[in-house]
Amino acid sequence: MSGPGFLLSAWPWRSAAYLLTGVVTGVAALVGIVTMAAVGGALAIVLVGLPLLVLVALSGIPVAWVERRRLRLIDRGPVSGRHQVPTAPGLWAWLTTRLREQATWRELGYTVLFALLLWPVDILAITVALLFPLSMAATPLLMITVGDGDEAKVLKQWTVTTWPAAFGIAVLGLLLMGVGAYVLGAAAGARAELARLLIASREGELDAKVVELARSRARLVDAFEAERRRIERDLHDGAQQRLVALTMILGLTRLDAPPGPLSDQVTRAHEEASKTLAELRELIHGIYPKVLTDYGLQAAIADAADRCVVPVDVGLQLSGRPTQAVESAAYFVVCEALANVAKHSGADRAQVSGGHRDGRLFLEVRDDGCGGADPSAGSGLTGLADRVSVLDGRLVLTSPPGGPTLLRVEFPCELTMAADRCA
Repeated sequence: MSGPGFLLSAWPWRSAAYLLTGVVTGVAALVGIVTMAAVGGALAIVLVGLPLLVLVALSGIPVAWVERRRLRLIDRGPVSGRHQVPTAPGLWAWLTTRLREQATWRELGYTVLFALLLWPVDILAITVALLFPLSMAATPLLMITVGDGDEAKVLKQWTVTTWPAAFGIAVLGLLLMGVGAYVLGAAAGARAELARLLIASREGELDAKVVELARSRARLVDAFEAERRRIERDLHDGAQQRLVALTMILGLTRLDAPPGPLSDQVTRAHEEASKTLAELRELIHGIYPKVLTDYGLQAAIADAADRCVVPVDVGLQLSGRPTQAVESAAYFVVCEALANVAKHSGADRAQVSGGHRDGRLFLEVRDDGCGGADPSAGSGLTGLADRVSVLDGRLVLTSPPGGPTLLRVEFPCELTMAADRCA
């Protein structure tokens, strides 16, 4: 409303439509409540009117339902109700739930306020801000049609007998219509804010924000995984291939070089290049192992178990592959758990087991070590737990002093065949 573009937009007309439909709804609510209350009160003596009195108490529910949909005329934000879900099916459960909850009585209070006070305010705003200026702008037309070209009544109060005066009042009416558009916008905005305050659910708005926050976190995780895969591909296809070529060149040079200081330097350079290549391969494997991309979670966990310094038994049975995000998160949880087993547990043996059941992927990592693991002590599991929660998963660690330690992680997901997922 702060700019002149407001007058050329649809918002003044949307505001007028909101206030006009408010008048219609308010009159209907007033007639309905008064009729049901009068008939119900008169027949309450013979108990026939009691259902009508109950309907009076519940009359705020349909009015609030209409109001939440009318708010869409000028309020683009989602507006939801505050009602609870009945604990059992059936009319009686619904009725008792509605009569006990606070939202029903808040909506009844808003309906009474609407029926007695708000709709007259709506019609007053429409009359002053729209009908009066429109009547003034139509003065020349009224002078031609009703006054036979001789005179016209302005707002039923003043008589205009000359054409210059008629056109002057018409111009004034157009200017007042511009001012009235802002008045309509302000009145409709105030009415909408009052309705949102009394009948809209802040919990619903918070739920929408929480859902959007969860979706944004999931998008960030997907972007992070895509970036990890891109870095892995760049290192694998770029720097690693160059190091392989350099190592081969140094090896051939080492074979051709005559014994002496130069040969010793080439030998040391070849050994350093070989060590750098091995470290780079470990780095690439840690960023995103190619075996996980090519062969799936079972092969990647078996590879991680083979690389662990503690003997690990693997018993993972999957009939397909989960989504990439779940697969990656599950793999890195197992890798972090095996790293903790090797560094801190003092275990002689570990075991990784899991499978897919009832729409959930579950994995367990257990060891026979000393126990007493604390995720808050920098084990790396806290970050993984956050990553698991983004995917609606759950990570549970049980590690009493003296052991054993059990880490369990679950993800809601469905399995697909590898070919289907790649497609």
